[in-house]
Amino acid sequence: MRRPTAWLALLLLLFATAAAAQALALRGANGSVPLAAHIEMLEDADGRLDIGTVRGTDTAARFAPRRGSGDLNLGYSASAWWLRVTLQPDAAAAGDWLLEVAFPTLDRVDFYAPGSDTTLVGGDERRFAERPLRHRHFVFPLTLAAGETQTLYLRVQSSGSLTVPLTLWRPAALHAADQDAYGAHALYYGMLLALGLYNLLLWFSLRDRSYLAYVAFVAAMAVGQLAQGGLGYQYLWPDWRAWEAIAFSSGYAATGFFGALFTRIFLDTRRHHPRLDRVIVALAFGFAAAALAPLLLPYRQAAIATSLLGVSFSAVAVISAVACLRRGDVSARFFLAAWALLLVGVALMGLRNMALLPTNVFTANGIQIGSALEILLLSFALADRIHLLRREKEAAQAAVLQAERRRIEALQRSERELEARVAERTRELAASNQRLTESEKRLHDMAHHDPLTGLANRLLLFERIGHAQQLAARHGRGFAVLLIDLDGFKTVNDTLGHDAGDQLLLAVARRLRDSVRSADTVARIGGDEFVVLIEECGDADAVKALAEKIVAALRRPVVLDDGEVTIGASVGIARWPEHGEGAEALLRAADQAMYSAKRIGRNRVAVAA
Repeated sequence: MRRPTAWLALLLLLFATAAAAQALALRGANGSVPLAAHIEMLEDADGRLDIGTVRGTDTAARFAPRRGSGDLNLGYSASAWWLRVTLQPDAAAAGDWLLEVAFPTLDRVDFYAPGSDTTLVGGDERRFAERPLRHRHFVFPLTLAAGETQTLYLRVQSSGSLTVPLTLWRPAALHAADQDAYGAHALYYGMLLALGLYNLLLWFSLRDRSYLAYVAFVAAMAVGQLAQGGLGYQYLWPDWRAWEAIAFSSGYAATGFFGALFTRIFLDTRRHHPRLDRVIVALAFGFAAAALAPLLLPYRQAAIATSLLGVSFSAVAVISAVACLRRGDVSARFFLAAWALLLVGVALMGLRNMALLPTNVFTANGIQIGSALEILLLSFALADRIHLLRREKEAAQAAVLQAERRRIEALQRSERELEARVAERTRELAASNQRLTESEKRLHDMAHHDPLTGLANRLLLFERIGHAQQLAARHGRGFAVLLIDLDGFKTVNDTLGHDAGDQLLLAVARRLRDSVRSADTVARIGGDEFVVLIEECGDADAVKALAEKIVAALRRPVVLDDGEVTIGASVGIARWPEHGEGAEALLRAADQAMYSAKRIGRNRVAVAA
C-alpha cells in the first residue's frame, strides 16, 4: 500500500511544482501588471464549457500557454475562448486589485475570481449600467490573498475582432492612468471638433464640396473612435445596446465612405486619374454596403469587410495622392501627407483586427495617432492653401499694375512715334500698291498667256473673239479663226526629247507672230495646237492665202540644239458668222476643217463647210 501512495505523492509534488512554475509571482506593490505573456488559452469551439468543467483536471490539462508577448489577438474567431492566469502574490501584493480588459467592443466577457463560482459579466451585449464597475473598458474587482497560488479565469466571445488586452491594476493606479487617458481623449476629440467646425465654416464660406466631405469624414471617424474607445457607450448611448453592437464597424465603414468621397473630390480623380477614380467609387460603394450590412448580415461579416476595405482603400488613397503630387499639385502637399498618415493608421488597425499584425501601442491606437498627426499637418495644409491664394492674388494684382504701367508707357511711345509711323506707313502703302499693281499685271499676264511661248491662252483667246464679235457686229464686217495643228511634232518630241519639243514650239510661235499683223491674235490652246484670230479679214480668198502662207512658213526647216528638223501644219478655217456665232462654235468648226485637211494629206488648208 505504501508504494502507490508514494507514487501518488510524487505525482502531486510534480504537479504542484509545474503549477508553481506557471504562476506569475507578484512582488511588492506595483501599480499595474501586464498579463499578456502569462495567459494560458483553451478554445471552446462549441461554446458549451462551463467554469466547473474548465476547472476540472481533464479540461485544465488542455490549456496551452500563448505565444508572443503582445496583447492577445485572436482575429475574427467564432469560438469562445477560456483564458487562465495563475498568480502568486507576496504579502505586499495582497489585497484589492482590478482586472482590466481594454477592448470595449467585445460582445461578452465572463470573469471568475480565484476560488469563486460567481460570474462577473461584461460586454457590449449588456447595458452599460450592468457592468461590475462603471468604466469605458471592462474592469472586474478581485482580492488576492498573500502567499497563495490563485487562478483567474475569463471566458470571452465576440462576433467582431477578438482582442483581449489584459492588465492587473491597483485601484489607485488605474484611477491615475484613467486621468491621463481621459485627458488625452479630451484633447483628441477637442481637436476633431475644432477641425470639423473649422472646415464646416470654410464650407459655408467657400462652398467647396471637399470641406463638406471632410466634415462628414471627421464626424464618422469620431463615431468609430468613440465606439472603439468605449466612451460612446459610457456617455452618449449607454442604453442603446443595438447601436453599440454595430457602432464600431458601421462608424468606421462610414468613415471610409466619406474618406473615399473626400479623396475623389479633393484630388479630382475623375478628371485626372479616371482609372483610380473607378476604383475609389467601387470602394466607396463597398464601404456604404459594409456600414449597412449589420442590419441584414451577421456582424462578423460586416466587420471583416470593413477591415479588408480599409486596407485596400489605404493603398489606393496613397497611390492617388502620389499621382496627384506627380501631376504637380503643390497646394495639396501638406494635406496629402496628413491624409497618408491617417491611412497608415487605418491600415495598421485593419491588419491588427485581422490578426495579421500584433497588438501594440501603434496598432491599437493607429487611427488616433494617425488622425492626430493629420490634424496637425492639416493646419499647415490650410495655412499653405490660404497663403498660396494670397500670393496668387498679390501676384495677379502686381501683374495688373505692371500691365497698366506698360500700357501707359506704350501709349506714350505711340503718341511720340505716331507721325513717324504714319509717314512710314504711307510710304509702305505706296510701295505696296505699286508692287500690288505689278503683281496684278503679272498675274493677269500669267492667267491670259501661255507660260512657254508667251502667246495668248484659251482664256485670252475667248475674250479676244468676244471683242472681235462685238466690233464685227457693230461695223458689219466679219473675222476668221484659223486652227493650226502641227504635223510631225510628236515624232520630234519623242525622238529628241521634251527640251527639243519646247524649242520647236518657241520657233513655231515666232513664225506665227511674224506671219500675221500685230492687230491679230496668236494663241496656243494645247500641246501643238495654235489658233490665229484674224480681225477685218476681208474675203475668204484673202484668209485662205494667209493660211497657206502660214503653212509654208512652218514647213521651213527649224534649227535646234540637237540638229535641224522639218515639220508641217494642217490648218482649219472658220469665218464669222457663216460657221458659228460664239467662240466655241467657231473653234469647233475650225477643228473639223483642220481634221479634214489632215485626212486629205496634211500640210494643207481646209475651210469649214
